[in-house]
Amino acid sequence: MNASTASSMLRALPAEHGERLMHSAREVSFPLGTRLFEEGRRADRFWIVRTGTVALDMRVPGRRAVVIETVGHNELVGWSWLFGPHTWHLGAEATSPVRAYEFDAEVVRAMCLADPALGMAVSQWVGDTVARRLRSARTRLLDMYAPYGSGSVR
Repeated sequence: MNASTASSMLRALPAEHGERLMHSAREVSFPLGTRLFEEGRRADRFWIVRTGTVALDMRVPGRRAVVIETVGHNELVGWSWLFGPHTWHLGAEATSPVRAYEFDAEVVRAMCLADPALGMAVSQWVGDTVARRLRSARTRLLDMYAPYGSGSVR
């Protein structure tokens, strides 16, 4: 994985940090229907999607899991690995064949502790992703369960 791959895959991070992270990545693939992780289980890795799509879902009591968002090319799958107690807050399933870069959470957390600038950049990147996904989840759930939908002004 070269520097241009790292900068395109992790464009939200400064190039030097993206390159360092990419050195710890390994290429993986998942067939359609593969569960990458389950809500409530240990979050020990994360992925950057190269090709394909992954549905992020959450359990809703009395119903089947609700898809909150579908992510694809160059997007982060998994953020729970960064924040204690390191358990998944959502579930994830490949909705097409997926090729991705996989990162070991423990290795990346150690890199972040050893290099505070890297740690800050990764925390900002993952935090931005969490904020975006929270807004998406809120809108999706309001559209599904609120009597008048999300009520967002367009």
